Amino acid sequence: MNQRDNPPSSTPVCDRMRNSSNWNPDWDSFATLDAAWTEKFMAMGTAPMVSGVLDAKTIEFLAIAVDASCTHMYAPGVRRHIRKALELGATKEEINAVLQCVSVLGIHTMSLGAPILLEEATAHAQRNAASAS
Repeated sequence: MNQRDNPPSSTPVCDRMRNSSNWNPDWDSFATLDAAWTEKFMAMGTAPMVSGVLDAKTIEFLAIAVDASCTHMYAPGVRRHIRKALELGATKEEINAVLQCVSVLGIHTMSLGAPILLEEATAHAQRNAASAS
């Protein structure tokens, strides 16, 4: 059987990601449920990386930031992209700066919660003062 006898894959982007070890096994379930949707999603997500607009090291920095972010926290991806960034000539200091930049995402917890805490603490104190008098 030659290559012309094999029908083209309906999920070439996902197939490339699997073959290049860029596939997260957590994606298997939604790929099973809807392979076409998963293919479109992965094609959209990888478009900036394969467009050639950004250099490879910058792409690795962005991938580190996404995988290390508090909304993702995917350690195997962080490890893979740090390794690749180092291979591309990134320094520890550059990668550390990426991690420091993305760490500020967590500040939103305080930005949201601290004002609410202050408001509720004030309201609580006022209620207590009113009931004591």
